[in-house]
Amino acid sequence: MALDPSLDPALDLAARAVEEAEATLVTAGAGMGVVSGLPDFRGPEGFWRAYPAFRDLGLRFEQLASPHWFFRDPALAWGFYGHRLGLYRETVPHEGFGTLLRWASGTRHGAFVFTSNVDGQFQKAGFPDGRVAECHGSIHHLQCLRGCGEPIRSADGVVVEVDAASCRAREPFPTCPGCRGLARPNILLFGDLGWDDARTSAQMETLGDWLDGVTGPLVVLELGAGTSVPSVRTFSERAVQGTRRTLVRINPREPELGRGFGSPASDSLEHLLSTSRHAARPSGISLPLGALEAIRAIDARLAAGRR
Repeated sequence: MALDPSLDPALDLAARAVEEAEATLVTAGAGMGVVSGLPDFRGPEGFWRAYPAFRDLGLRFEQLASPHWFFRDPALAWGFYGHRLGLYRETVPHEGFGTLLRWASGTRHGAFVFTSNVDGQFQKAGFPDGRVAECHGSIHHLQCLRGCGEPIRSADGVVVEVDAASCRAREPFPTCPGCRGLARPNILLFGDLGWDDARTSAQMETLGDWLDGVTGPLVVLELGAGTSVPSVRTFSERAVQGTRRTLVRINPREPELGRGFGSPASDSLEHLLSTSRHAARPSGISLPLGALEAIRAIDARLAAGRR
């Protein structure tokens, strides 16, 4: 399907920002993985389409994604997270991940990823683990449910058997090697006071050091991050404070930029390019497109410019 021609100026500017960048910060929310076949939990209907057993129980995603269930009903909690662990292991990242990696491969500082996704798709697509910061943790790592002090460990080799009809896990459940009690995913859940943030804190420190070392043009490619849990959008806007930094916000439903950003809908391309290079305030580009759709469109412009 052809794109709306009114998006051409914004797409041209986005391609220019990618081309001129010495560093690429990819910030990604759930919309990045939907094209790969991962379920969309937007609203109760989206969640229940993926997990009809929880419709019968009247449980929404934000209710189930709570440490409460690991204490009250481990079979239910591990049924949900065990299924997701298996799903994410089987999912093949879409082509857009590889395109992002290719864009950044020839730049001075390469790429770094900041994501609220817990699925490990960026690492699976080839991004080095040391260049990914997972602000909500990772389903591919486990921690002690009761916080006995045992370090976070990899979930590699852990298999959780789940009954497909009831979405309940069968024993044995994953356990903590320290206290032999129940283990849980190292994911920040709703109302979570027991999340072990040691791994994420180390990732964020590495990301901070990387950003401090970037003095040339930086492009922040924000993909599929919504406002319901604004962790990614907030970080993106913080990361582009200063000169020579451009935010490209890609979201089909919520592409609006925060306060203080220019709008490609109201400014000429020449003015936006000037703003991107010289103004003290951050430069922003809004693209109301899906993640893969936008990546393909920007890549086509980059390819055309190299001919």
